[in-house]
Amino acid sequence: MLLAVTATLAACGGPGWDGYFKRGVGRLTQDDVRDKLGPPHAAKTPVLGGDSLWVYRVALSEQELSKWTPTFLVEASQSVGSLVGKPTDQPKPTLYCYRYLLTFAEDRVLKSWKREECAPGTREALSAR
Repeated sequence: MLLAVTATLAACGGPGWDGYFKRGVGRLTQDDVRDKLGPPHAAKTPVLGGDSLWVYRVALSEQELSKWTPTFLVEASQSVGSLVGKPTDQPKPTLYCYRYLLTFAEDRVLKSWKREECAPGTREALSAR
């Protein structure tokens, strides 16, 4: 299931989901999000009412995290080349684990969200190597 969610998020632009959630605050319902991403990896719903927290874990590459770098067009053309059968000498990208934490109000509407590393500092440490 994690693989399916990861593939779905990656296919739709990874951090592009940031915009989806940003535009969805006050509008997206739990059903909307579940339809788009599947069930959350973890969910906390208070028994006596209050906000619910849903967590989705995703794997994001450096390219997805910095979509509009100067090398974006080159990387994009190489990706297209690989899809049409042209060999590339590109190494496999390093993937970083991120969590999307979604807070829903009692009426099941998205109240707030944030994206954070599963293990804070991992990307920074690996990039420094």
